[in-house]
Amino acid sequence: MIKTKTKNLKFIDFCSGIGAGRLGLENNGLSCIGFSEIDNQAEITYRKFFGEEEKNYGDLMKIDTKKLPDFDMMIAGFPCQSFSVIGQRKGMQDKRGQIIYGLIKIMLDKNLKYFILENVKGLTNHDNGNTFKVILKELDKAGYKVFHKVLNSIDYGVPQMRERIYFIGIRKDLVPENFVYLFPERQNRVSVKDFLIDTKELEFDDKKESYETFLRYMKNKYNHGRYDLDDFLTKDYLVIDTRQSDLRLYDNKVPTLRVGRHGILYVKNGKFRKLSGYESLLLQGFPKQLAKKVDGVIEEIHLLKQAGNAMTVNTIGAITRELFKTLEQHEN
Repeated sequence: MIKTKTKNLKFIDFCSGIGAGRLGLENNGLSCIGFSEIDNQAEITYRKFFGEEEKNYGDLMKIDTKKLPDFDMMIAGFPCQSFSVIGQRKGMQDKRGQIIYGLIKIMLDKNLKYFILENVKGLTNHDNGNTFKVILKELDKAGYKVFHKVLNSIDYGVPQMRERIYFIGIRKDLVPENFVYLFPERQNRVSVKDFLIDTKELEFDDKKESYETFLRYMKNKYNHGRYDLDDFLTKDYLVIDTRQSDLRLYDNKVPTLRVGRHGILYVKNGKFRKLSGYESLLLQGFPKQLAKKVDGVIEEIHLLKQAGNAMTVNTIGAITRELFKTLEQHEN
């Protein structure tokens, strides 16, 4: 049995995006020794957060694993477009769906002890569940005891409804046959008021062209006569999601942040406001001092996209904390 003092463990942040997974692990004492990301805009934001000297190993499918330093753990939010409804659910037929094999190759070549992988909930039933079965089979063949569960970010310290599937892997020789990992219990819900706090002039009113678009949207055949704008404005922190046809309302929660979803509004002090990039980062669990580093520095459209692509820091942190707590219990 090995000792699992997290301060001695190193990890690489694969498919890193802007580093939410990294933060979840670092908050538990692990040390990041590099990342892998091919999106140039995400890399710019990542470096604003963590420093220009950070090593990017680039496309993980092209990495020469012999040139990677030794490390203990992998975290990866591997591309989900090929498994999600938005991405037309092409799955393993899409080359993005093959990235799981690139990750497994790295696991094997580096003899990694642990991994955390994240993907969209839709992965579980893609191709009638066959894709999911293939992934679990391949991870098992690679020598890992794997646990998986769909968790919702709203249960782990942020008011965002975000269901994702998480895979926890532990090399089989490190734990007994009867080892069981239990995913973290739900936490008490938090108030959306603590997250919708941007003070920039982002009011959504009749001075903005986008407001006219919103009014036309409210008058379309799906929404005409169903809602009263004046009534909306009396309800502070009412969250409004404008979709292709229908409009959805939320109380003390925000719908899933997505790459293509920039139509989230909310009411504050009797005015409509657009959800900002800064607020989107907070809703993914990024701390305020870090989010402020890119607020007004990275364009809003990029921050909104990057937050929509990110993992939730709090959820990864809770998963990691539970993993090493369980491992330590088995050592004693």
